Amino acid sequence: MAVPGRLNGLMDEDEEVDALFEEDDGLILEPESDTPPHLHDLAAAAEVGDVDALRHALDNLSGSIDEPVEDGDTLLFILRVFTAIFLVSRGASLEATDEDGALPLHDACAGGFAAIVEFLINSANNPESVKRMLEAVDVEGDTPLHHAARGEHIDVIRSLLAAGAYPTKTNSYGKIPSELADPDTEARRILEAASCQ
Repeated sequence: MAVPGRLNGLMDEDEEVDALFEEDDGLILEPESDTPPHLHDLAAAAEVGDVDALRHALDNLSGSIDEPVEDGDTLLFILRVFTAIFLVSRGASLEATDEDGALPLHDACAGGFAAIVEFLINSANNPESVKRMLEAVDVEGDTPLHHAARGEHIDVIRSLLAAGAYPTKTNSYGKIPSELADPDTEARRILEAASCQ
């Protein structure tokens, strides 16, 4: 994740951008060299989840908001991750379902959001909760692994399998996850190998 050079715009103009700073919890952060200077305040606000600082940074933005901040990710992607973290820290249920019976994990897998998938799995209180999340089915009988397979999201597939997802679970159409990935793809090979174990 990006570690910005300024915390919520509180650094004076004449202070060195590369300076280390200390947060309330004693954690010392270094600025991320990949963060474009005009996005430092936005990235800092996103990093700590400060909505007021985010609003202020957006109001005073000069330059493109779509410029990559870290590993090619734009702030929109990074904010999606921090939104998940913020909501879970405020008590949002990891097992709440939408109108189609999908959990947040289903949606993160369908979108290929590996960081959110890892966060959701790691935020579960106990192994039983992880198991329920991995085995949860939506209205079409799809598990999160089915969603990841359909999108051929390799990192997500690997994370789900490592967490204990079942590669041979059939959906309402009798399809296992490997059958949803295109033939001759890495995703299909990973899922087929897991199905044979």
